[in-house]
Amino acid sequence: QVQLVESGGGLVQPGGSLRLSCAASGFTLDEYAIGWFRQAPGKGREGVSCFSSGSSGDRSAYYANSVSGRFTISRDNAKNTVYLQMNSLKPEDTAVYYCATDTSVIGGNKCLLPDWYDYWGQGSQVTVSS
Repeated sequence: QVQLVESGGGLVQPGGSLRLSCAASGFTLDEYAIGWFRQAPGKGREGVSCFSSGSSGDRSAYYANSVSGRFTISRDNAKNTVYLQMNSLKPEDTAVYYCATDTSVIGGNKCLLPDWYDYWGQGSQVTVSS
C-alpha cells in the first residue's frame, strides 16, 4: 500500500527557511516520479518541484519558475524520503504543500503536472508571514 507522509511545515517570517520531508512506504521511492505541489487558498494545485521517472532511467529534478533558485528537492533513498528545502521564503509561498507519486512513467518536466499523480500525502501547511 503506497503511503506518503509529509512533515516540517509551519510558520516562518519572510526570508526564512523551512525543510519539508515526505516519508514514503509501500514502494521504492527511487523507482517512480515524485513531486512537491502546493495549493493556496482559492487557487488550484500547482507543481513546485519534482524528480522525473523517464523510461531511460532519468531522474532529473525540475522546478517551477516561481521557486527556482530558492527551493531544492533532494532524496535519501536509504530512508525512502524526499525533501524540499525552501529558502528565501515569501508570503506568496504560503500554501498547503503535498508530495505525490505515481507508478506511471513521467518523463521530463511533465512531473510538475499534478494530473499525472494518483498517490498523495495529507499535506503540510506552510505560512510565511511577519
